[in-house]
Amino acid sequence: MENPLSTDTLRGRTGESRIAHWLLLDSNRWLLAGLLSAATFVALVGLGALALPLREMMANGSPVDTVFQALIAGILTGVTLVVSINQLVLSQELGRLGDQQAWMNEAMEYRRSVEELFGTVGPPDPSQFLQALVQTSAGRAEALQEAVADNPDETLRSRTDRLVENVRRNSEEIDSQLETSEFGEFGVLRSGLNYNYSWKIYAVRRLRHEHEDSLGDDELETFDELIDVLGLFGPALEHFKSLYFQWELVHLTRSILYAGLPGVVVATATVLYLEPDSVPGTILGVDNMVWVVSASTTITLVPFFLLAAYVLRIATISKRTGSLGPFILRQAERTDAIDWEK
Repeated sequence: MENPLSTDTLRGRTGESRIAHWLLLDSNRWLLAGLLSAATFVALVGLGALALPLREMMANGSPVDTVFQALIAGILTGVTLVVSINQLVLSQELGRLGDQQAWMNEAMEYRRSVEELFGTVGPPDPSQFLQALVQTSAGRAEALQEAVADNPDETLRSRTDRLVENVRRNSEEIDSQLETSEFGEFGVLRSGLNYNYSWKIYAVRRLRHEHEDSLGDDELETFDELIDVLGLFGPALEHFKSLYFQWELVHLTRSILYAGLPGVVVATATVLYLEPDSVPGTILGVDNMVWVVSASTTITLVPFFLLAAYVLRIATISKRTGSLGPFILRQAERTDAIDWEK
C-alpha cells in the first residue's frame, strides 16, 4: 500500500483524495462498472416512483420501445467500434520479418545497456526488471553520497544528503510494491508511476551543474552513473505502459462483448414482449413495471459503464505520463527533494 503522505508517489504528487484515486486508477473495472450500474438502477427506480405512472405512459404511447430501440442501436454500434479499435491496436504487432528483427534488436540493445549497470543478466519479468532498476538507482544514490562525503562544499553535501534520502525513500516504497505485482494487472504500472524519476533526473543534473567546479573526476562519474540508471528507467516504464494499454484494450473488448450480448437480448425482449399489463402489482410501494424497466435499462447500459471505467483509467494514466524523460509537465510532479535556495 502506497504511503499517501509521500510526495513522490502518484497520489502524493497529485494530492487527490483516496476515493478519487481509487475510482480513477486502483479499482477493479468490473467493480466500478457494477457500482455505476447500481447507482443507475437506484436513480431510475427513484425517478419512476416519483414521476408520472410508467404503466399509463406505456398505454398512451411507446416511450419504452423508443428508448430500448435506441439502446439496441447504441450497443451494436459501440461493440463494433470497440472491436475495430482493438483490431487497429493489435495490427501494430503484425509486421514484416525485418520490422520484427529491428524491434528485437532494439530491445536487446536496451537490455545490454541496462545489464551493464546491473553487472548481470537482467530479470525477464517486468515487475522484477523495474525492481532491479529501482534498487540499482538507490545503490548509485548511496554511492554518490559516499563520494561527496569528504567534499569541502557543505552546501553540496547537504543537498546531496537530501537528494539521496528522497531516492532511497521512494525506492523502498516502489520495491515493496513490486514484490507482489504481476504484469497484466495495474499494480506493476502503478508502482512504476509512483517512481518520480523525471524530477530525480532534473535534480541530479542541476546539482551536478551548480557544483561542478567543486567536484572531482570520481565524484562527477558517480553523478553520471546515477543519471544513467534513472534515464534507463523511463524507457522501460513507457514500454511496459504501452504493453499494458494493449492488454487493457483486449480486456475492454472482451468485457464489452460479454456484457453486450445480454444487453442486446434484454433490450430486444423488452421491446418485443413487455406490455403495459405484463407485470401487475407493486413492490415496496413502487410499480413492478418500474422495477422491470429500470432493471432492463441498467443491464442494457452495462457495456457503456464498462467502456467508461476502462477509458477513465487509460485516459488518467495518459494525462499523468504525457512526457518521457526530464520534462516536468505538471507542477505537482515537482518535489522538495532539494531546496535550491539554501
